[in-house]
Amino acid sequence: MIPLDSLVAFAVASIVIIAIPGPSVLFVIGRSLSLGRRAGVLSVVGNALGTVPAVLAVAFGVGAIVASSVVAFTLIKIVGAAYLVWLGVQAIRHRHDHVPDADRAPASAAKLLRQGFIVGLTNPKTIAFFVAVLPQFVVPAAGPVWAQLLLLGLTFQTLALVCDSVWALAAGTARAWFAHSPRRMSTLSGTGGVMMIGLGGTLALTGAKS
Repeated sequence: MIPLDSLVAFAVASIVIIAIPGPSVLFVIGRSLSLGRRAGVLSVVGNALGTVPAVLAVAFGVGAIVASSVVAFTLIKIVGAAYLVWLGVQAIRHRHDHVPDADRAPASAAKLLRQGFIVGLTNPKTIAFFVAVLPQFVVPAAGPVWAQLLLLGLTFQTLALVCDSVWALAAGTARAWFAHSPRRMSTLSGTGGVMMIGLGGTLALTGAKS
């Protein structure tokens, strides 16, 4: 088992990294602004679940292969970026849909989770990040390396889940605060869509590898 001091050091480093808004945070904020707190939180959960395969891949060695393959990295990156752009376009197209909640069936939890899962799954930088960072906190003498990597990865995901949920609730609250004004709501929904399109474009144009 990983020594407690190493685990604490990793948790502190993770919180610092998570606190800096990145792709996941921007995605969650965009979803919350466009669809509200419920959608934002479910997107956080879906996104976290989508990165679990990356944790497993790194823990069992596959992640290193994917991270070293320019073709695989680029392909996954483009697919994920295109999906984000599509979600952003949909948010902008439906920014004027402000019928009362009682008259409109909200998006199902399964759909919101699925969309968040796809975004998390198609973010290749997650694997690259885990490959680069997790091994730094492994203590070979403390037990199986794969088990330590798995524990570190899941610890990071748990912390990210909590922090990203705070962002989702904050953005969703801001959206609810403007709910009395259809014009402001349209602007917020459109802003969320633009954020997702911008995020997708940025990810697509970044270098294949850090």
